[in-house]
Amino acid sequence: MAYTTLLYDKLDRIAKITLNRPKYRNAQSTAMLKELDRAFAEAAEDREVRVVILAGAGDHFSSGHDLGTPDERADKSSYLNTRGLPNRHWKSWEVFLDNTLRWRDLPKATIAQVQGYCIFGGYMFASAMDLIVAADDAMFLPSLTQYFSAPWDIGARKSKEVLFQSRFIDAREAERLGLVNQVVPRAELESATMALAAKIAESDEYQLRMVKFAVNQAQDAMGFRTSVRNSHSHHFLARMPAYIKWDQGEDTKVRRLPGVEQAIKKMTGDKH
Repeated sequence: MAYTTLLYDKLDRIAKITLNRPKYRNAQSTAMLKELDRAFAEAAEDREVRVVILAGAGDHFSSGHDLGTPDERADKSSYLNTRGLPNRHWKSWEVFLDNTLRWRDLPKATIAQVQGYCIFGGYMFASAMDLIVAADDAMFLPSLTQYFSAPWDIGARKSKEVLFQSRFIDAREAERLGLVNQVVPRAELESATMALAAKIAESDEYQLRMVKFAVNQAQDAMGFRTSVRNSHSHHFLARMPAYIKWDQGEDTKVRRLPGVEQAIKKMTGDKH
């Protein structure tokens, strides 16, 4: 079955999945989330594939959750169109939490290839990958999202500093904090990511899988999975006032979530 929101390419032992909604800065529609899960499953089942690259078409990796593009509003199965707190909680758990944990534990090495904005849901995508190669213009914005990995990515104190202010982490700071593995010029992002993937793909498939499982399980033994699942509830409680307004029929059209608005203003002085 063809993909409509993604591109899927196989280059020898490397599968490359590209988020392909550049018109909307690769905002994560429900259709994209479903297709991405299918694309990761396709790569996982292909025994020839050893490395999976997750990239974004256009100027930005991903601006995060789809807040109301025409495609998303027309999709009756979308999270945007879900009503009732119990239904919304179930949907959120399914399409944001379980999906992302599943991608984190994909039995292949994974690399996020990040340029431009990597915001909220986009941060979730990138942080669930094993490695991140970032262009020098990459801007990361973590939040108390459905898959809350920031304390594990950059440490507890730094997470508080960033999240208290709702500010971006630029590529160089992300590299210093250990969130990013490599920072390269924008023009070299694709070639650098592919070069890293090619080196990893030279490793034995079984060895790669065992190393990945060992590292992920070490994190899990320290509480990663439990922490992320618990944090989903904190996220949901924080968003409940907005959800209640939506269920009461108030207009759901928003340009940006409050934390993103705050971060953009700090960075650009945007007043809109």
